[in-house]
Amino acid sequence: MADQNPEKSAVYEDSNHAQQPISELSLPKKPKRNMYAIGCTILASMTSILLGYDTGVMSGATIYIQEELKISDVQIEILVGTINLYALFGAAVAGRTSDWIGRRYTIIFAAAIFFAGALLMGFANGYALLMVGRFVAGIGVGYAMMIAPVYSAEVSPTSSRGSLTSFPEVFINAGVLLGYVSNVVFSKLPTNLGWRFMLGFGAIPPIFLALGVLVMPESPRWLVMQGRLGDARKVLNKTSDSSEDAQMRLADIKEAAGLPLDCNDDVVSVPKRSRGQDVWKELFLHPSPTVLHILLVGIGIHFFQQASGIDAVVLYSPSIFEKVGIKNVTDKLLVTIAVGFSKTIFTLVTTFLVDKVGRRVLLLTSSGGLVISLMSLSIGLTVIDHSHDVKVTWAIALCILATMTSVAFFSMGMGPIVWVYCSEIFPLRLRAQGCGLGVAMNRLMSGVVLMSFISLYNHITIGGAFFLYTAIALTGWIFFYTLLPETQGRTLEDVEELFGTFFRWRSTSNEIKKKKIEGSSVGLQP
Repeated sequence: MADQNPEKSAVYEDSNHAQQPISELSLPKKPKRNMYAIGCTILASMTSILLGYDTGVMSGATIYIQEELKISDVQIEILVGTINLYALFGAAVAGRTSDWIGRRYTIIFAAAIFFAGALLMGFANGYALLMVGRFVAGIGVGYAMMIAPVYSAEVSPTSSRGSLTSFPEVFINAGVLLGYVSNVVFSKLPTNLGWRFMLGFGAIPPIFLALGVLVMPESPRWLVMQGRLGDARKVLNKTSDSSEDAQMRLADIKEAAGLPLDCNDDVVSVPKRSRGQDVWKELFLHPSPTVLHILLVGIGIHFFQQASGIDAVVLYSPSIFEKVGIKNVTDKLLVTIAVGFSKTIFTLVTTFLVDKVGRRVLLLTSSGGLVISLMSLSIGLTVIDHSHDVKVTWAIALCILATMTSVAFFSMGMGPIVWVYCSEIFPLRLRAQGCGLGVAMNRLMSGVVLMSFISLYNHITIGGAFFLYTAIALTGWIFFYTLLPETQGRTLEDVEELFGTFFRWRSTSNEIKKKKIEGSSVGLQP
């Protein structure tokens, strides 16, 4: 159920567009899940399967690519990691593209680009063409990672926004698992065909994704930004918990877009400000304390998600398992399926909990558990390194367990919550570009981690590399604890008021709660 800001006048429009007051008590206490909104967010979130599949499939495909093409470890690092750097370009322009052609068509555009990239990789006859395919697919990944959480957040009703906006992470993990399964299936083929089928198979999901998007509505917030109030009203009526909730959401969106509440025509003229002009100036040149706090959190949360080294655990898990004594290629690929399965299950758990227990509890629990797991993995790998070929059973068991718990703890919070949180905190006028910046940081750090892991491993040992990731994850926990306010239960248009006081956000949150209580008391007086 959507929260109301007591300082706003709560209004809705009846069938004749007349303004009528809304009583908070008239709204249902426990709204039923809106199946239409769930269907829309599932379809939009499926774009994330593109990144997940690439991450999972490359963990196995690189074994066969290196064997056939006779390339070095450095070339493998570049092959694996550069897709994330290429995704920077996609993420950087995706925000403006989605403001221009709409969220819906941007999803189709992302699917088409990744489709082309997957075909190029599948038919590559050498390292050069393989890198071209990685570049094209990377652009598609950047688009997909920006648009999926933005669309999900803008379509979802407030009561279930957290769980629905976490769907992109669910599909990332589903894609990782699909990639692992693809590795095992196609590993039975001759080397020169196996890795090409692994990569080329990635062209199939975008086809179904593009077809599914055709039945989705456009984001109501984007429609309002274009002055199409009539179309936005229709979408909100389908995706809200009740007709009253739909009218409140429309009133909030109109206010955020700079439109007067009594503006009820189906098509209206929108102020230039709400069309995205001067966004970059507001973000970087003259940010208010509120915008600066939001920008710091939005970029920082993506930085720590990837800098903690989770992609190294997932993508280089075959190397970890080889270190603990699992030498057979097929056995290593089968164990990675267990990693993918663990990652997917715990993400699903978070999907059901995020709107009940809040973002902060899950995020802090997740990051704290990740710190412990990475520390355990570091200790186990270091002991094995210094065992001089003596089998240390407890260290081997610790490494396998820590690998599983690392992806489990990450998936129960840091994975999905980052996308939920970042898509919630930016104001409507800054949301597309702000989320694009977050995705850019996310892909940059993922690229840095993946392109440096083997070199880091060789210079400071594999245990030393994970000790470094442990320290970064611990710093991330401190960052989350001190700077991130809880956004659970607030409308997208009201989240902004929680920011601007940085480390003193708790005082701001308490003041807002106090005003709500006072406003409710006044409203209940006869």
